[in-house]
Amino acid sequence: MTEQKSLLNRALPGLLIAGSLGGVATIMAGLLAFITPVDDGSDGAVPMAQSGQGGETIGMYNVANAFVLPSVGPGGPNKPLAPAVLSAPPPAPAGAVVAPIKPTAKKAKPTRIRIPKIQVNAPIGGVTVDSKGELQAPPTSKPNLTGWYRFSPVPGEKGPAIINGHVTTKSGAAVFRRLKELAKGDFIYVYRSDGKVTRFTVSGIEQVKKSAFPTKRVYGNVTNSQLRLITCGGMVGANGHYDDNVIVYAALSKKKG
Repeated sequence: MTEQKSLLNRALPGLLIAGSLGGVATIMAGLLAFITPVDDGSDGAVPMAQSGQGGETIGMYNVANAFVLPSVGPGGPNKPLAPAVLSAPPPAPAGAVVAPIKPTAKKAKPTRIRIPKIQVNAPIGGVTVDSKGELQAPPTSKPNLTGWYRFSPVPGEKGPAIINGHVTTKSGAAVFRRLKELAKGDFIYVYRSDGKVTRFTVSGIEQVKKSAFPTKRVYGNVTNSQLRLITCGGMVGANGHYDDNVIVYAALSKKKG
């Protein structure tokens, strides 16, 4: 992790931000290798979902480096929750997709996420990188709060919107504790400050080693509106951090408002 932080710190001054008409920024794919993977540590210096002290693990499978799928799997009962090869693209949408929402001069923000299958109905706050270039998560004092990466697209607009959340905190289970249960075809609803409601359909899910985080697949530019949900998973190591990340991929399938 130290090496990745160092690379990111050196790369940050040169990061190029590609925006749409409304100024929605996405990270250029050519520099994605420098983005720090999501972590779930017990101190403030660790990026993304923190803690790892709650005793809960994610995933029905202990992902081994030798067990890699050719593409992101669909998830669901009796399906391996395993990583895809790094060169694999994001999974294809599960069904028909709709055109992205056009950004306006006044940028909207996501305010709430609802995932009926796993009983998530949670507010969304904003997260960014800190002075060390580490992608942050909501405070552990608010285990039901999710975090939208402010320099990713607004959910519903073109590109991959990124939302993270804790699986556990020191006080116990947190908002994304059941994220591993999602499967292809499940619905995710994101509500926005401009009154628009977006529905995303899950296209795939994987569990990956943090040392082999699929940065380009998660953050790379896409031609439609997509969503990534990220939390931690696997086993808690001796350092108090989870070994893996659980990543859900979804595409915009409905919009209203």
